[in-house]
Amino acid sequence: MTVPLVSVLLPVYNAEPYLAAALESILKQDYRRLEIIAIDDGSRDRSLEIMRRYQQADDRITIVSRENRGLIATLNEGLTLAKGDLIARMDADDISYPSRLSRQVSLFQRQPELALCGSGIDTLLGDRIIRGTPNPIYQPASLRALSKFFTIFIHSTVVFNRRVIPQDMLTYDAHYVHAEDFDLFRRVAERFPAVMIDEALIAYRIHGNSVTNTHKRQMRRTHLQIVGENLEREELCDGPSALNDIGLAVTSETIGRAAACILSLEARVSALPAETRAGYEAGALNFFYFLYQLVSDERRPELTHEFLTQTRKWGLIRRRERYGLIAGARVPWCSRMTLAASSRLDAVSRYLQSVPATSVLPQQGMR
Repeated sequence: MTVPLVSVLLPVYNAEPYLAAALESILKQDYRRLEIIAIDDGSRDRSLEIMRRYQQADDRITIVSRENRGLIATLNEGLTLAKGDLIARMDADDISYPSRLSRQVSLFQRQPELALCGSGIDTLLGDRIIRGTPNPIYQPASLRALSKFFTIFIHSTVVFNRRVIPQDMLTYDAHYVHAEDFDLFRRVAERFPAVMIDEALIAYRIHGNSVTNTHKRQMRRTHLQIVGENLEREELCDGPSALNDIGLAVTSETIGRAAACILSLEARVSALPAETRAGYEAGALNFFYFLYQLVSDERRPELTHEFLTQTRKWGLIRRRERYGLIAGARVPWCSRMTLAASSRLDAVSRYLQSVPATSVLPQQGMR
């Protein structure tokens, strides 16, 4: 692989407030041999107008505009149109740093057998950025195991290598709505090498209209479906159907069954060979926190108390949350006040950790 063409796949749906910054961040990459496949999925705002204005200034942009078909159909259409050996994902509300693609291409040139590469992120909240830090969970030998428990990469950081991934595998499955990336990554990582560049190459924007926020419930249900399938395939859990049930309704009964699945998983992981155990242990722990957040978001402290008790995981949560939940098992209003105060402290902490976005992001030109 010498100087490969990189096809940047950019699905767009009502992205007017953020699209210009996303496009500019790709057009200003220090890696120049690229094309942008921008698919307007039936936007009702000025997204198409913005794309056409940038296309007039840079013919590396190809635009498709049509009626709304949804993200999975849009991604698969983009894959069929892409000409590059490498396909990079980009979301219309994120910002790629100038060296993102050159860093990722360089990695594929050094490791031509590599199928998939993602990177760390900075988090963009309004006009502030929280700088990302390396995550110790990412070890090259464990990505296959981790991919069974969570979405190992933020979607818009990913680059796929078409010279390694078979054409019939490099497609998004419509059965996994709002977790189509989780499904694809697990299938690729199961058979081929994947690597994390554990430093931030994009600014990942959090806002109220993002898919993560607007479809959180469905996303979690599909996530649980995928984990259940993985655990059943590897015989790592008794009754993985319990995971689907808690995704549908958080009750004492579904909590009990999910907790039993977690304990069964941990027991079987502990019996795995030493060379594979660490990745599965890290993945199982991450999955526990996923379920903990799902239960906590019901804002019923007595249920969260029950989940922690049945999983025997009180020692894994923060002390101030622990105290609030212990009190809340008998006096729910007290717990809700404590947890609300904890949430406000977290918001203050995030602000203090952040820096002005203008000190990090490249300057924009055309609007």
